[in-house]
Formats: sequence, C-alpha cells, structure tokens
Amino acid sequence: MKMIAIDLDGTLLNRDSRISEENVQAIQQARAKGVEVVVATGRAEFDVREVFSKTGLKTWVIGANGATIHTPEGELFDSVPIAHDDAAHILKWLDQKNFYYEVFSDTSILTPENGRDLLYIELDRIRSANPEADISDLEHSLLKQFGQTGFVQVESYEDILQSGSPLYNVLAFSFEQDKLQQGWKQFENYEDLTLVSSALHNFELEHKHASKGLALEKLAAHFSIPMSATAAIGDSPNDLSMMKAAGQSAAMGNARDVVIEASDFVSKTNDEHGVAHAIDLWLK
Repeated sequence: MKMIAIDLDGTLLNRDSRISEENVQAIQQARAKGVEVVVATGRAEFDVREVFSKTGLKTWVIGANGATIHTPEGELFDSVPIAHDDAAHILKWLDQKNFYYEVFSDTSILTPENGRDLLYIELDRIRSANPEADISDLEHSLLKQFGQTGFVQVESYEDILQSGSPLYNVLAFSFEQDKLQQGWKQFENYEDLTLVSSALHNFELEHKHASKGLALEKLAAHFSIPMSATAAIGDSPNDLSMMKAAGQSAAMGNARDVVIEASDFVSKTNDEHGVAHAIDLWLK
C-alpha cells in the first residue's frame, strides 16, 4: 500500500469531533513506512488544519469534496471552483427556498446572517410537532455544523457572488427531509455539477470535475502511484467516488448501508478507532 485516503467526519473523527491517539499513531506509523496519507473531506482545508492543530499531524488534504487539494504545508496544489453562473443559480434557489447554506472560498466559509435562525426555527417546529421526541441527535448535528472554523456572515448571497473569490463547495442543510429531497431533485440532473451528501441532513454541490475520487487519482498520478496501490476509508455517500477509485476500500462500522455495500471490508466504528484498525490491516 502506497497511499491511504481517509475521510474526516464520521471516520477519522469520533462522535465528539476529536481524533483519537490510536488513530494519530496509526497515521504516523503509516507515514514512517513511506505511505502517503491523505485526508479527504467535505470540509474546507483551513478547517482541517484547525482540527489537526493539537495532533502534530500534517498530511495532504483533499478538501471541499475534491474541489481543492493542499500540500502538507498548506499550499494549494489543485483546485476546481464552481462556475460563477452555476454558483449564482444555486445560491439564488437556496435563498428563495429558505435553506441554511455554506459556501467555501479559499479563506472563509460564507453563510447568510439569518442562516442559523432558519435552522433553529426548523428545530422549534420539530419540538412543537413532537413534544415527547428526543431531538438530542439533531441538536448534536447542529453543534457539529456550527463548530467549524472560518465562518464569515454576509447580508446576501449576492455579496458572495460579488466578492470575486473562487467558490468551491455549496452545502445546504435542513432537518426537513421533504425540503432536502426537493433540493436533491432540483440539482440531480444539473450537468455541470457534482451532487453528494456527507450527512443525513445535507446535500453538497461542486463542479462536475470535482470529487474525492478524481482528486485521489490526481495525487496518485503526482506521486506515480498506481491506483491499485491506493486505499480509501469512509462512512458517507460523498466518500463513494474515492472508495470506488481506490485499489482497496473500507467502510467504517458506523457507515451508511450504501457505503458498506460498496466496500471491500468493514472496519470498526469511529468511536472504536476504526481508522487505526483499517490502517493496521493494510500495513500488514
């Protein structure tokens, strides 16, 4: 094995959004044996660096679901931004439908000022409709979403478009499944976009030539590593492209069914150091 790509949320990170010492040691062991380790995530690269800040880890980072690739030193290696007209169409539609959304640029996660209020309103509706329901998982999802680094609030989506910054990823989030399905149907046949989901309550949009799988292929070519000598591990549908591209693939024990079905084997869960378990098997 010459290269291992690892998803972040639900995979390398446990439920508390932390990297276990076992996972850190496994990555360090792999690198000591000459294996290139790549973190491949829907998050922005600068957010990944903050997550890594207390671990001592420095790896290649595939960010924004494959729209960016950064070196271990944080330098931009490759990027595939969304076309301006496509971004305008996406953001206008999401704004009209009252979605909470996030837009990744080079340095910030841009989001509307009223965005968080929209999600709290959705939570209040769920509480009102089901007073006895346990919504702790939904509240945890919200805290996790807002726990990223680099948020910049804007008055309008038009401010985002007028900034002139390259836009790599648009994430839409809602607790209302009907609303998410409407968004999925709106964009699923859009030829110039990649549509994926990284969690139960979102969908994400990138350029059609941006995916974790395509980014992994670019890095493998850069290092002259055959894809047969690569491996990937993940838990969500946005990981499928890299798991299918890699020579070997592992699903986390907590992975979605569609990911488990597409994998070569199932590792332990993200709270049981599943990444370390998979790396250990691959190194052997």
